[in-house]
Amino acid sequence: MKTFAAALFGRRARRRWIHLILGGALAMPYVFVGSVIVGPLLGEDTVLGSLTAQLAAFAVGLPLAAITALFPLTRPMSAAGVRALCDVPGESLADGPARSRTARGRTVAWFTLHLGFGGIISGMSLALPPFAGVLIALPFAAALRGSRVGMPEVFGEGWLLALSPVIGFASLVALAGCAAGAGTLLARWAPELLGPTPADRLAAAEQRAADLAVRNRLARELHDSVGHALSAVTLQASAARRVLDKDPEFVREALTAIEETTRRTVGELDAVLGVLRDGDQTAPTAPAPTLAADLDGLLKRTRVGGLRVRSVVDLGPQGTDALPPMVSREAYRIVQEGLSNALRHAGPDAAVTLRIALEGTDLEILAQNPLPAAGATSRPGGGHGLRGITDRARLLGGTAEAGPVDGTWRLRVRLPLKGPHSPDPKKPMKPQKQQQKHQEPQKPKESA
Repeated sequence: MKTFAAALFGRRARRRWIHLILGGALAMPYVFVGSVIVGPLLGEDTVLGSLTAQLAAFAVGLPLAAITALFPLTRPMSAAGVRALCDVPGESLADGPARSRTARGRTVAWFTLHLGFGGIISGMSLALPPFAGVLIALPFAAALRGSRVGMPEVFGEGWLLALSPVIGFASLVALAGCAAGAGTLLARWAPELLGPTPADRLAAAEQRAADLAVRNRLARELHDSVGHALSAVTLQASAARRVLDKDPEFVREALTAIEETTRRTVGELDAVLGVLRDGDQTAPTAPAPTLAADLDGLLKRTRVGGLRVRSVVDLGPQGTDALPPMVSREAYRIVQEGLSNALRHAGPDAAVTLRIALEGTDLEILAQNPLPAAGATSRPGGGHGLRGITDRARLLGGTAEAGPVDGTWRLRVRLPLKGPHSPDPKKPMKPQKQQQKHQEPQKPKESA
């Protein structure tokens, strides 16, 4: 009995009843328009005349409601009402406007059902409670029996007069049952009619993928810029401390490098965090570093920390200025991360060979450094750097390889200059052993 009462008068049933009343309120303008149409045909002088005229106006108004349901805001508005009042899981309902023909058809069906059921339940909610109240009070109020309240004469009979309170309570229970049943049906149909279509799910998946790509890109930028800066500054400060009393000039250069590194990293950090400032279009951001503009500074700051870097740049007459902007930016980050790995794992006194050269239509980045000696401890790292290098190379349609080769740690990255969709199918990638003989350029630009 308690479960039955909760199903008819519980919180869920009451909220769904309110949802139906709102549907009836939305149906009223269409019913008024329908009464204007059917009134003259039935000879009714009032806007809402007899019961027949009201039902005819309701039948004419529903198709008009179905036409207006084609407006784009109908589905978001309906889904919001269902979420708030029908206890339907939000993820089972679509958020945006209906874009496809199928989605619009389902929205029209839902809107028509909501207004249809809502109009019927609203009419019953207006008519049945007063009728039931009169029936309940009829045996106890002689004035009601003698007055003209529209009650059938049969209620003047003694046996029916005694049963009128029961009939009144039964009418109220029937009203609650109809409202609960209609609300349950609408809640059950809502995911089918207002739920996302395959096109909506695809759009949502693409949006989630785009958001995840942005998050991964920001994580790579923070890891590469801040991680490299911290490794470089730590080694520069350590080297300066060791020769503090012996070589003041080196200490001065190390402090200058630390200042430049931290200032530049703060600018890069502002640029990355600027992407996270929602709606803040006035926040100053620093330009992203590129291989063309910032390679020399990166090598200088790395060498001040004690790492011996021998670099070879062979990019033709125009040098790094001929690289596409995106390739130049990603190549800078790859070189930066390669040097950071050497600083972190090989140690400050290690020697690194860096080669940046054109190989056909690809830019090749090759970094080699000795493997740490047995028993040597390397600085902790999360292992995300190589993954970030691979992601950057894959973003441009290139490849990345890293691992021990002949007692050294080798990082080789190839980036196509014409974009990921413009490879030359007639020129396959050369295997590792065949590429080794091309490591020495013919006319390289070399610095050590």
